[in-house]
Amino acid sequence: MSLLERQKELQGSDPTASASTIYGPVLSWRIGWSLGVDLIQEISTCSFNCIYCQLGEIQVKTTERKIYIPTERVLNDLQGVDWSKVDIVTVSGSGEPTLALNLGEVLREIRRVYQKPTAVLTNALHLDDPAVRADLAEADEVAVKLDAATDDTLHKMNRPARERTIRQIVDGILQFKQMYAGKLSTQTMLMGANYKEVEAIAHLLREIQPQEIQLNTPKRFYPLIWRQENRGRHTGTPPEYPHRQLKTITPEQMAEAKAMVERITGIKCITA
Repeated sequence: MSLLERQKELQGSDPTASASTIYGPVLSWRIGWSLGVDLIQEISTCSFNCIYCQLGEIQVKTTERKIYIPTERVLNDLQGVDWSKVDIVTVSGSGEPTLALNLGEVLREIRRVYQKPTAVLTNALHLDDPAVRADLAEADEVAVKLDAATDDTLHKMNRPARERTIRQIVDGILQFKQMYAGKLSTQTMLMGANYKEVEAIAHLLREIQPQEIQLNTPKRFYPLIWRQENRGRHTGTPPEYPHRQLKTITPEQMAEAKAMVERITGIKCITA
């Protein structure tokens, strides 16, 4: 049985038959009312398989870039949006957006047609690729993931689909930063698995010098089956289907981490 067939069996129907490539807008704690654009959509597909992912276990783990959703379909879906309720358009959704070969094209069209700022959330694994860097440069804001300071924690926590080191990922971010004119942010998810590395992560962040550092801890459940609605879920309300609550660090630990990162980097951090 294929992954899509198993998904249909679990959910009772094909969730992509009439699903839109856009979702929301949802209220983001950081950027206001964000309209989501999903360039993967049909099944969770990513080059990371993070232990805290709101999508649950990633079904297709790949580093292959291709067109998953045609640009024309995305633009058609965008025509029905009430743009008065949208502050920013965020490309994220059902997996790693830089896997989509038409990422840059979609970002350019959104800017041309709707004149709305755009953001991309990326795991940064593919920033060694000049084509990926060029596509991401079309966004007004790019947020890159940095959850680890050691290769061991990278592979335990983010579980990349290809062999990479933290040094290679950081070097890719630095290459991107050199040619990027927009706002570069970092996102770090703090859990028991990486809390001991906060100081070392802070030194990497000091090297990167992003314009914004975001520190988070899991507030959303970990679904045990694939559900497309999880791509835009911004609440911790437990669902009716099988899920697991993730352990978080304490508010006191978050405050200590924030103070340490700010001291080492000289950059004010924001937390959820």
